[in-house]
Amino acid sequence: MKQVNDTTGTESIFGPVISCYTRAEALADGVLVDVSTMAREAGFSKPVALTHRVWQDCVAWTEDDNENQTYQDESGRLWDVLFMAYMGIKQASGSGSQLLFRLHCVPRDGCAKQAKEVTLKLIIGPGDQGEAVITVLLPDED
Repeated sequence: MKQVNDTTGTESIFGPVISCYTRAEALADGVLVDVSTMAREAGFSKPVALTHRVWQDCVAWTEDDNENQTYQDESGRLWDVLFMAYMGIKQASGSGSQLLFRLHCVPRDGCAKQAKEVTLKLIIGPGDQGEAVITVLLPDED
C-alpha cells in the first residue's frame, strides 16, 4: 500500500515551518500595540494594531513633550491616526489589502510646535487564526 503524504500547500514545496512569530507574540512583546478599543469608536469592526514605531512617532506624548513642545495627549494623537486611517479606507477606490494615508502630527523631536505631514500604511491581512486584522505601519515597515 502506498503511503499518502498529508502535507499541502507551501509546506509541500518549502517544507515545514522552522519558526513562526505570531501576532499575539508581537502584541505581547510590544512590537505591535493593540488599539482596537478606540478603533471601534472610530468605526473599525476588525482588530487594529499599530507598530511600535508608529506608536512612538505618531501617538506617544509625555509631560516633557508638553513642556518642551506643545500641549497634546496620547488619546488625541491616537484618535487622529485612527480617524485618518478610517477615512483613508472610506475614500479608497478599488480593492486591495493595503493603502497609504496621510495625517498631520507634531513630531516628537523635543522642539517642534507645528504639525508635519506623515504618511502611514494600513494593511488588512490574516491574524493568527486566519481572521481579518488591521495593522498600521510606517511605509518602510513590513
